[in-house]
Amino acid sequence: MMTETALRTATHTAGLPEVADPSKVAPKDARQLTRLFFAQLAVLEEGTEEFQYARNTLIEMNISLVRYAASRFRSRDPEEMEDIVQVGVIGLIKAIDRFELSREVEFTSFSIPYIVGEIKRFFRDTTWAVHVPRRLQEARVQLARATEELSSRLGRTPTVSELAQLMNLPEEEVIEARLASNGYRSSSLDAAIGGSEDGETALADFIGDEDGALELVEDFHALAPMIAELDERSRRILHWRFVEEMTQAQIGERLGVSQMHVSRLLSRTLARLREGMLTTE
Repeated sequence: MMTETALRTATHTAGLPEVADPSKVAPKDARQLTRLFFAQLAVLEEGTEEFQYARNTLIEMNISLVRYAASRFRSRDPEEMEDIVQVGVIGLIKAIDRFELSREVEFTSFSIPYIVGEIKRFFRDTTWAVHVPRRLQEARVQLARATEELSSRLGRTPTVSELAQLMNLPEEEVIEARLASNGYRSSSLDAAIGGSEDGETALADFIGDEDGALELVEDFHALAPMIAELDERSRRILHWRFVEEMTQAQIGERLGVSQMHVSRLLSRTLARLREGMLTTE
């Protein structure tokens, strides 16, 4: 039963309750209301007032999911948290626009990968290409200023010794700051490189092969909340089969059921996870 403070006494058009303050709806009420609003959103005409009301309410009602996802990055600069939350809301909106009740997946599990993915893209596009300690990030700025000043004054590229003297740092730290500067910008693997007999060629042609296992990282991240939503027996079967590498017959003995029954349970669980993964692509 939803709390009385969660809803106004009035009823919104299209049969939807008018939520007094969507951002303050309790989580247990939000799950029930979310399903109700998605059911109506599926039959409402896009662009209508009712459609916008349902969509906007879903966004505000599930902002807590964005804050939860953003909390994973709380070790970063506190000043970034506002930007992180705003970016996470973009992921939430994408999840709302792509979610379908017919898939029988909880919206919480469906939306988290979208939100986290959007936040990670933000870091990829706006921060250092390679993570370096904050002291070296600050030293890079100081190094750039010192290099510009000495180059202008001396009419040549300054030496490490001259930079260290101006920056009041040991030469070792100046060298370290120079190396760290290489992590601020990265070159695209598609960057053209001249000098070959056939004309320009891409940087990727000169370095290693693609590592297919890297895609598993994102897959594992997307699967985690879906597996958490499974019942205990399904999780145990997955663990026995893919972690302990037990046969279906061995699993059947543990559960007291036939191998055929284990096969059906496993196929049903894998189909559900596969369908959930397809929705995150």
